[in-house]
Amino acid sequence: MSRRIFIGDIHGHYVGLRHLLDKVAPTATDQVYCVGDLIDRGPQSAKVVSYIREHEFTCVLGNHEQLLLDAFAKTQNAAHILQAWLYSGGQSTLASYDHDVELLSEHMEWFRTLPLHLDLGDIWLVHAGLEPTLAIDEQTANEFCWIRDAFHSAPTPYFQNKLIITGHTITFTFPDIEPGQIVEGPGWLDIDTGAYHPRSGWLTALDIDHEIVHQFNVFESVYRTRSLEEACSPFTQGRRRATVS
Repeated sequence: MSRRIFIGDIHGHYVGLRHLLDKVAPTATDQVYCVGDLIDRGPQSAKVVSYIREHEFTCVLGNHEQLLLDAFAKTQNAAHILQAWLYSGGQSTLASYDHDVELLSEHMEWFRTLPLHLDLGDIWLVHAGLEPTLAIDEQTANEFCWIRDAFHSAPTPYFQNKLIITGHTITFTFPDIEPGQIVEGPGWLDIDTGAYHPRSGWLTALDIDHEIVHQFNVFESVYRTRSLEEACSPFTQGRRRATVS
């Protein structure tokens, strides 16, 4: 049986990604999906993007890819957006391209082709989430790439017959969630386990069809695999989520 494998926010951790995928060992019949935020913060964003493209993994647009595109757009506030992107991890991304402007431009053109969300039938893949009060065609990249609290605090699932898989919000920022745990809310799973963050380091790949969670810690060089039931913790409604920079 082929697998559908969903990879959480990578944030430039190429070595960790390679170690993780060596263990997961996707076959030609498996489908690999990335939840966005391939770049920024980590040391090798350029290599991550090249690897994802080379293997033709499917990816949705993350807020960090959107930040990069906005930073180089010819708009009135582009300079301000550029500084915001650099502050949010863009400096390490620029360094990873080592002045290869052609490669950076090629990757930016690819980012422009990425969908904001994907409907896989029983799974709906998006980077951040949705605004619960709006229809899908009323929402914008701002909701799909950036939303947090309004989506997470919704008491009922957005879809009745689809599981939403997201990244964007590091799971240990939810109340009482340990680093490395996946978080489950009403109709959604968050698989961003904070690969770049020193409190975590866990990069996650979820085999949804077999309910297996593969994880590699980029700081400790440790691999582990757990059942989805073991790796998943519920989001506690009514408590404030912590924030990280």
